[in-house]
Amino acid sequence: MEERKPFLRQVAEDIQARFGNDLADIAIVFNNKRPITYLKKHLSEVYGKAIWSPQFFTIQEFVGQSSSSADASALSQFFYLYELHNELLVKEGAEPETLEEFYPIAEIILADFGQLDYELVDIDQIYMELYDTTKIDIAFQHLTEQQQVFIRQFWQSFSIGGHTGIQERFLKLWRRMPLLYRALKEKLKELGQRNYPTLYRNLAEGKAENGRFVERYKKLVFVGFNALSKAEARLFKQWQEEGRALFYFDADAYYMTDTQQEAGLFIRRNVQGIGLQHALGEFSDTIGKRKDTIAVYAASGNISQTKLLHDVLQDCEKEDKTSAILLADESLLVPLLQSLPAVVPNITTGYPLTQSPIFGLIDLWLDVQKDIAHLKRTKVPFQYVETFISHPLTRLDPEERAGLFKDLTDKQLFEVSLEHITIKSSVLPNFFKPVRSAVELLPALVHVLDTLLVAIAAQDRMSQIDSNLLVETKKVLNQLRLGLDKIAATSISFQIGLIRKAIAPVNSAIEGDPLQGLQIMGLLESRCLNFDKVYILGANEGVLPKTSNAATFLPNNLRRAYDLPILENQDALSAYLFYRHFQFSEDIHIFYNGLVNESSSGEESRFVKQLMFESQLQFDIFRQQQPIGFQEPNEPLVIPKEGAVWMQLYDAFITKKKSISATALTTYLQSPLQFFLKHVAEIKEPPTLTQEFEMNKLGTVIHNVMETIFTPYKGTDKFVSTTILSSKLPEVDALVIREISALYQTEFTALTDLNSMQHLMYKIATAYVRMYLQYDMDKYQAFRIVELENDTDYTLEFPIQVNGKEERVKLYGIIDRVDEVLTADGEVITRIVDYKTGGDTVSFKDLEKVFAANTENKALVQTLFYAYVFEEKTGRKGLEPHLYVARKMREEGTLFNGKGMVLTDAYLAEVKTMFVSFLQQTLEEIFDPEVPFQHNPDAVVYPSDPYTLFYR
Repeated sequence: MEERKPFLRQVAEDIQARFGNDLADIAIVFNNKRPITYLKKHLSEVYGKAIWSPQFFTIQEFVGQSSSSADASALSQFFYLYELHNELLVKEGAEPETLEEFYPIAEIILADFGQLDYELVDIDQIYMELYDTTKIDIAFQHLTEQQQVFIRQFWQSFSIGGHTGIQERFLKLWRRMPLLYRALKEKLKELGQRNYPTLYRNLAEGKAENGRFVERYKKLVFVGFNALSKAEARLFKQWQEEGRALFYFDADAYYMTDTQQEAGLFIRRNVQGIGLQHALGEFSDTIGKRKDTIAVYAASGNISQTKLLHDVLQDCEKEDKTSAILLADESLLVPLLQSLPAVVPNITTGYPLTQSPIFGLIDLWLDVQKDIAHLKRTKVPFQYVETFISHPLTRLDPEERAGLFKDLTDKQLFEVSLEHITIKSSVLPNFFKPVRSAVELLPALVHVLDTLLVAIAAQDRMSQIDSNLLVETKKVLNQLRLGLDKIAATSISFQIGLIRKAIAPVNSAIEGDPLQGLQIMGLLESRCLNFDKVYILGANEGVLPKTSNAATFLPNNLRRAYDLPILENQDALSAYLFYRHFQFSEDIHIFYNGLVNESSSGEESRFVKQLMFESQLQFDIFRQQQPIGFQEPNEPLVIPKEGAVWMQLYDAFITKKKSISATALTTYLQSPLQFFLKHVAEIKEPPTLTQEFEMNKLGTVIHNVMETIFTPYKGTDKFVSTTILSSKLPEVDALVIREISALYQTEFTALTDLNSMQHLMYKIATAYVRMYLQYDMDKYQAFRIVELENDTDYTLEFPIQVNGKEERVKLYGIIDRVDEVLTADGEVITRIVDYKTGGDTVSFKDLEKVFAANTENKALVQTLFYAYVFEEKTGRKGLEPHLYVARKMREEGTLFNGKGMVLTDAYLAEVKTMFVSFLQQTLEEIFDPEVPFQHNPDAVVYPSDPYTLFYR
């Protein structure tokens, strides 16, 4: 590509040639502020000496000189419009609308009014009631035949078969629009306020307060304008005819001379239609001659574009070149900032409040107030408290944070009572305090932001971004407050919605050097600017250009009839903003999301495709692909029993006699690696708050209730009739509620105090306990309790061989229940009973598979373990192992049984002998230095297992 000067450099050189040093009384006008800095730089380079600077304006600043009125904010205009609309409704004899009812249409009405002013449309004419063709022909003789066709099509849609309810409401609103338009203008005038659409219209129609302000300048220089409103077109042409105005258009002959090229639509209109003269003469033909290579990257996802860009920026040589990242999709700003290499960018799109931690805290506060102030709830979801105590801006003391989280998890508080939330160390200790009325909502939120601003500034150096965001958000909230103070009361819920909508556009510029380094901006902000290297992100069809227009009450047929902006205009502007970078940039990289999903077509912008087919440019397509293949599985984690591992194992269990429980034994059988992590390394799972049902907690409740029921009969010499258990059935509900209260460390006095998960636990626990009691009543005549829920007395030292030497390990058993029962046949059976709430079973297929790694029946191993410890400790023999599994006990009974095997006394003794041998073998394997700890690949891994990360 032959070297070409940046557009603003050409402008600077032409200004020097035309005006010399006489620049003081020249006004240079741009669409936006960004190019002003660049033109100043080029002028200083061209002149090379100190000169009187021309005066620089944005177009709004320039037109603003036609009036001395103050600007009316968008929120102020919304509230004015609301009051005026209700006044009109009252005059019509209709009921006034609430703010909630009017809010959805207010923005649309204001946008329509603004557009009609910019385009100088006669308000009475466009909102005229016309129902027959004759009136259309008379009223719109000045319009073309095609425009009249559009108007007929619009009104005919209301004439076929009468009006529907929706059409009637639309027509009533339609008739009201001219009155509302004039009332709003009058209101602003009375208050000494203005909006820019009105300024443009007044100036173009010769009604401006100070229409002669242009006379203070010798020349008006308009730089880089593209799509002009009719008001701008009229003013520009008038000033040109008066010899006041000079126009510099940034365009290329490639799309200017070809009428099929939409990128040149508006500048062609400006030059050929309106007759504005291009100060630089003929448009150069650059794009048509270029044969350079453009890099196009199809990313595997939207955010992946920024990751790809990171790699591209890393690979690019560091040269003294100007570079810019242009965001066709501005939602990529935050992911982009998180993906940039070590550069200091200059960002003018602004860091959005909605993607900042500040917004997260505001949003949480609004959610809290919606629950406790609007819905009058006395509890909030635990997620609210968890989010608050974890949020970096709340500045909780780490000890208090840990204590609050522990309290939540210990009590499993899925809903937290406001009385229970006591926060001392945070900068916002009253965050969960409800406002008393809707009137207090905005002041309370402003107070939260004030407190946050002061607290953060006092503790450390506040970032400029956070400071700007807080200040700008407060401004918006104060405007809202002033507006709401003047109208009837609104609900807290509506105010919350209004606040969210009002603060959504707030952002903070991230300032760097606008002339050096990496520049980041939206495509619209890049007007007039040229960069050596350009990286365009989000260049997807549907994003560039967008496929939808803003909401409007002006139907498309009428918009066409009055030459108002339509979707095709938006496409033409997007095409221009994209194409113009091919006029100068020597190195262009285009990124788009190549994945098809609900929000993406997976296609590059049609502007890219057009250049591929129509220009001589070459395109290299790079597709980001995730390699698909069968990777070798990761090497399993193997922990050899040597060094510190062996020392910890030996010291804990042999020297210090740490107990080995039945659960620890079965853990080893299922996964030796988990045994190491849990019982040797002592890596405990962190406390969690989950709304999933946890069977171990259910088991705790059931064990404790059964203990309470049977404790009065423990240690009696005589048998007790099982019929007595029927008197215990009415007590079950209260006992279960009491145990759930104890489990969650919360006082529950009634069933209604339980949350949904606790209520489910209550239903299952009461059903299981009743089933256990009923089984005992049905199956046995009498019982005598020998031992009950003893978790302290049953330890036993067990001899094993370790490295050829006898050592002893301590076994520990919790005895749920040992009893003697009298059967219907008069037989007395001594049993050891374990309660199970999960999917355990009393049946087994093969003892060899029970007494093996990854045991077939974990419950049988555990019950035999308890029986062995009890028998050895007490000297009582012949205990039958029984398992109470509520879901299966009626069909399968409670006594363990093998396939085709009956546990007679002799066989039971043999099974116990086999178990003791297996126990010794397993314990010696645990302490065998030659057998490392590693996961058993055949073991069943449950999703709730916290150690799964280590298994792969």
